[in-house]
Amino acid sequence: MKKRRFLRSLAATTALASCGRRHADTTSGEAPVLHLYMWADYIKPSLVQRFEQENRCRIVIDTFDSNEAMYAKLKAGATGFDIAVPSSYMVKLMKEQDMLAPIDRGMLPNIVNISGDVANKIYDKLMEHSVPYAVGQTVIAWRKDRIEKIDPTWAVFERPDVKMRCTLLNDMRETLGAALKALGHSINTRDEQKLAAARDLVLNWKRNTAKFDNEAYKTGIDSGEFSLVMGYSGDLFQVVSDNEKVGILVPREGITMSCDEFVILKEGRNPLLAHQFINFMLDAKVAAENMQEIGYVCPNKAALEQVPRSFLNHPAIQIPDEVKPKVEVIEDLGADLPKWTKVWDEVKAG
Repeated sequence: MKKRRFLRSLAATTALASCGRRHADTTSGEAPVLHLYMWADYIKPSLVQRFEQENRCRIVIDTFDSNEAMYAKLKAGATGFDIAVPSSYMVKLMKEQDMLAPIDRGMLPNIVNISGDVANKIYDKLMEHSVPYAVGQTVIAWRKDRIEKIDPTWAVFERPDVKMRCTLLNDMRETLGAALKALGHSINTRDEQKLAAARDLVLNWKRNTAKFDNEAYKTGIDSGEFSLVMGYSGDLFQVVSDNEKVGILVPREGITMSCDEFVILKEGRNPLLAHQFINFMLDAKVAAENMQEIGYVCPNKAALEQVPRSFLNHPAIQIPDEVKPKVEVIEDLGADLPKWTKVWDEVKAG
């Protein structure tokens, strides 16, 4: 999978475009460096290079594999990041923890492209501290050459023919959320009995599961190491686009949907360049090009008019009509978070 290997390489290294002094953040004449902290495989490399060339700067990308891991690293004292890309529910917590700088909308003329439908569903509806970047959902991928008949249900993880050939996300909210959906409950429940039932169901799935994983499932389902994986729609869009042996399932019980958002960290060193980068990514042509590469929908109404219908109808992106009413957005749990961490710890220890 050449494309994905290159994306991961970009995320792990520093881009080497030449830089000037126009946005310099040092007194030595060195050009600025914009540090991004985001999910892997989440931006088209050529767009990064274009921004570097146009703004005479360098971009360094570090990656995280869960919102909780990102938050924990920043709270532990990690510094130097200018922009992060958390999901909406994590934006709420980061705002409450005074970790975010305010968004200067006057520096973002392209913010008018953001879809009002999405803006109304996120925590920061006025976009005072965050700007929507991409929307995705959690789905299932399966090997068509390994499994002949399969139903779109979370119960597929109980099938004996996938024993030790399947993976679940190493993400408390996603995996327990899938179990809650399978049981007919909300992914945002605070009810301890429902959480206990979800724990027991995940423990049942775990007997079949090779591992909990947020990264290797992509190459694993592509190579045939795994026959069935739970994963993020954009990741699986990239796999399916390159491998006709892989198919997508959208469980009929319902799924999670998330909106990841640009935030400018309060401790960042380049707020001006950060705003310029966000505005660049909100440009209609840039967003249209980017979403077709990463496989996630950018909630950019001007950009959506420029992408082909085939992209919007891709099985990793299109949600069946009968499932749409059962789609939920993950919310911040607030004081009830320990209820979830307790049962998740029991899953991991079980």
